[in-house]
Amino acid sequence: MITFAEMPYKRPDLDAVKAEYKKWTEQLRTASTYEEARAAFLGREELEKHVRTQSTLASIRHSIDTRDGFYNSEKKFWNGAGPELEEYDDAFTEALLASPFRAEFEQEYGTLPFLNAEIARKAFSPVIVPDMQEENNLTQEYEKLLASAQIPFEGGTYTLSQLSPFKTSADDAQRLAAWQAEGRWYKEHQPEMDEIYDRLVHLRDKMGKKLGFEGYTTLGYYRMQRNCYGKADVEKFRAAVVKYLVPLADRIRRAQAERLGKPYPLSFADEALRFASGNPRPAGGPDDILAQGKKFYDELSPETSEFFRTMLSGHLMDVLSTPGKESGGYCTSIPDYGVPFIFANFNGTQHDVEVVTHEAGHAFACYLNRDRVPSSLVWPTMEACEVHSMSMEFFAWPWSDGFFGKDAAKFRYSHLADALTFIPYGTMVDHFQHIVYEQPELSPAERHAVWKKLLGVYMPWMRLDGEIPFYSEGEGWQRQHHIYSSPFYYIDYCLAQTVSLQFWAMLQKDRDDAWKHYMAYAKQGGSRVFTELLQNAGLQSPFDEDCLRTVSETAGRWLDDFDPDQIR
Repeated sequence: MITFAEMPYKRPDLDAVKAEYKKWTEQLRTASTYEEARAAFLGREELEKHVRTQSTLASIRHSIDTRDGFYNSEKKFWNGAGPELEEYDDAFTEALLASPFRAEFEQEYGTLPFLNAEIARKAFSPVIVPDMQEENNLTQEYEKLLASAQIPFEGGTYTLSQLSPFKTSADDAQRLAAWQAEGRWYKEHQPEMDEIYDRLVHLRDKMGKKLGFEGYTTLGYYRMQRNCYGKADVEKFRAAVVKYLVPLADRIRRAQAERLGKPYPLSFADEALRFASGNPRPAGGPDDILAQGKKFYDELSPETSEFFRTMLSGHLMDVLSTPGKESGGYCTSIPDYGVPFIFANFNGTQHDVEVVTHEAGHAFACYLNRDRVPSSLVWPTMEACEVHSMSMEFFAWPWSDGFFGKDAAKFRYSHLADALTFIPYGTMVDHFQHIVYEQPELSPAERHAVWKKLLGVYMPWMRLDGEIPFYSEGEGWQRQHHIYSSPFYYIDYCLAQTVSLQFWAMLQKDRDDAWKHYMAYAKQGGSRVFTELLQNAGLQSPFDEDCLRTVSETAGRWLDDFDPDQIR
């Protein structure tokens, strides 16, 4: 098979691509038979796959090294080209929705492509193309700023990712110093981040109003392709989180403070240390983690074995943290080759193992559905995608001894505890964004004040005393790149985490049965809306208040019963 490095990249001739879009659109409009209409549909599908392949290759290679002049230029090209091509895609979508052969299309490909097409049309007009181009450039500016970080610490210089292990050090003084060093870097660059975000908020508000909405929120939901729930459902979920998850998370953090001998509420530096003896660490380096990942997927199922061997042989993972590399991690797909790609920043922490399970969960679901037509049905909506990844993390528990060695018990405890405490944080990120886009006139200082107030609601265990610059002053939201680059993409993690906890509960009873439910869910790809995917796999909707209550109670009992001698 072709490896990632061997995949050729060539900037497409934009005029030629536009002409081909026009050709397929006209053929669809004038089709006199379903066969002619279908040929136009499939012709546009192949064009779209090829364009996305080239765009994705440029994006991945840029994120691997943001200093690379060639791919930096190509990223800027796509920042402009993407919105331009969306106009041509919109024209095709209009023709598809108006096609006299819609019933035949729906019979062959289902109704969801049409539902999603209707949503996509609500989220786009040619009048916002210049705004979308500017939005892309601003988010790239933010990502480049974070990737450029060179933080002096203990005689060395580190990127944000490379500094992470020091932020969880068992040495109190070193851990606090690392948090302070990172906080100082963010503080020094806060004027730039404030300006970028202020411009993004006002730009997005303007885009929403140009399309006839009250502001950005409705447009943001459409852009996230929310096709089976709305703002009221999210608000109901947030209320359930405050009712059930925040008290449990607070219990977990109080137990942590007692374990560490630290005062409650916790400082940000102390909250990062789960155990006095140190946080769980992988038993080996990157090669060892990938080798254990291969063992895990080989033994989990024939399907996962084939998938992970493909990832390894195709060099479809870039996981080492290197200078100039974008922060964070992601999984994407390269349509022309029918393969996923995983991007990550290993840093010697528990996170490294979670990359091999989390991002590979995305990649596995993509691999299972790689032949779906249209290719838009390979991936479901984002909250549904995150179920694949977050649940796969729990399926790796029986292999945690190989990943973590002597720290395996600590890992299992902290993994479950962190899943539960994450949901309030993620919900807070969503709540913050709703306030920001409903009040776009807020100043940067007022936005920081909103975040600080929400910390008191969703994370009451945090001490806000200014000991650590940036973080303990209520400004830590600026390190969350989703807030800048993917507005409203965060509640997705919380909804998915709630579902993943259902899988965790199943795994405590019958692993084989849990895997059957997982495969039933994953094999559907993006062929159904989120709530239908869950129903078809025998899973409860997170919008059902009883769902959060049940998983909270079950997980809380497991944590309470855990032998403390294993995790000191």
